[in-house]
Amino acid sequence: MAQFGRYFEEFNVGDVYKHWPGRTITESDDMLFCMLTMNHHPLHIDANYAKDSDYGRQVVVGNLVVDIAMGQSVPDVSGKALANLGFEEIKFFAPTFHGDTIYSESEVLDKKESSSRPDRGIVSVETRARNQDGKVVMSFRRSVMIAKQPADEARAETPK
Repeated sequence: MAQFGRYFEEFNVGDVYKHWPGRTITESDDMLFCMLTMNHHPLHIDANYAKDSDYGRQVVVGNLVVDIAMGQSVPDVSGKALANLGFEEIKFFAPTFHGDTIYSESEVLDKKESSSRPDRGIVSVETRARNQDGKVVMSFRRSVMIAKQPADEARAETPK
């Protein structure tokens, strides 16, 4: 059976997880996200307006790129999470356009055991999203509370 997520003990500072598969963002994805989140900026929803912008076309709303990259990271980073504790330093480096494909990776920045709960720890990662050309378009950092491996599973894996 394939593993979904990692226990706290399986994270090492400096590890980089390349998330798969990529996700191509369609115009429909962007429109639906804009309508759901009530972001009606014309750069995102009005092709006629956007053609006269600095970009010459519609730009995907940034939060959609953040959410796709976070979703891509779940199997590797937060599949065994007990809670997302916080996000910080969301940065946008380049626009994303309809038809771009987002690939993401997460780097483990820090890990520490919980001071109040011995069955868990806190892992901090930076997730970076790249487009199909390899250009970094966005990054964010987040801290996640992760379960430690249950004692019975740890014993089962120990060679005798």
